[in-house]
Amino acid sequence: MRKRLREKLSNVFSSAELKLIYNSFDVIGDIAIIKVPDGNIANAEKAASQIMAVHRNVKTVFAQTSPIVGDFRVRELRLLAGEDKTSTKYKESDCVFAVDVEKCYFSPRLSHERLRIASLVKDGETVVNMFSGVGCFSVVIAKTVSQTKVFSIDVNPTAVHYMEENVRINRVYGKVIPLLGDSKDIINAQLQGKADRVLMPLPEKALEYLPYAVSALKKHGGWIHYYDFQHATGNEKPVEKTKLKVAQKLDSLGIDYIFAFSRVVRSTGPNWYQTVLDIHVTSLLNKF
Repeated sequence: MRKRLREKLSNVFSSAELKLIYNSFDVIGDIAIIKVPDGNIANAEKAASQIMAVHRNVKTVFAQTSPIVGDFRVRELRLLAGEDKTSTKYKESDCVFAVDVEKCYFSPRLSHERLRIASLVKDGETVVNMFSGVGCFSVVIAKTVSQTKVFSIDVNPTAVHYMEENVRINRVYGKVIPLLGDSKDIINAQLQGKADRVLMPLPEKALEYLPYAVSALKKHGGWIHYYDFQHATGNEKPVEKTKLKVAQKLDSLGIDYIFAFSRVVRSTGPNWYQTVLDIHVTSLLNKF
């Protein structure tokens, strides 16, 4: 199907335009979202018609007309083709997620990462997800691990509404606990020393909130999954740059830790990368 779409788009766009469009669209449920070179809406409409021709399940195509910005991590969308709706249901890893693509952050490109993290969680663990969105990481963990509890936090009321809906749809009552608010405030108020594992899937705020992630861990330590956006050119290595700044932050807290795993999750733009560090904090007995 991807090959067929590339062939159709190649009849409409130059090779340079094709690469940008082809690599910058997502299908979320029955909604497709594309980024268009230079904001050319005429080209966007051509691309939309080809996407709908190939992806028969797609009922709506939007152009993303702004970056993802703000505390709620939302973007502006312009309808190009199909039904004028922004809510949909998306299937992944035997889960179903309701989401409003205009009012909530969501990326299907993190599906592998969600499964990877879920495979690491052990029975009996308590997890704190500091930036949950509509609850995808949290629900995948709860569906994968038979005995777990995930405190699932987000500051966006609409995202928490959909998170509650996704708890219902996927029947993970009591395993995923949706919480509305700023994660640092919620951790300070009720989750200090509770977690075996903390997720930080918001690169824009991860470094600032890292001390709160540490304080959420149990006294014997635990795991932090830290996500970052990193710029790297030439011989620079994005993962090593991420490690350097995180190490400086953790060293200032005076704790023992190791970087147990790291990788580039994906490219997000020219010379920009999303990275992840799996950090094993080995002890907090004398801290916090």
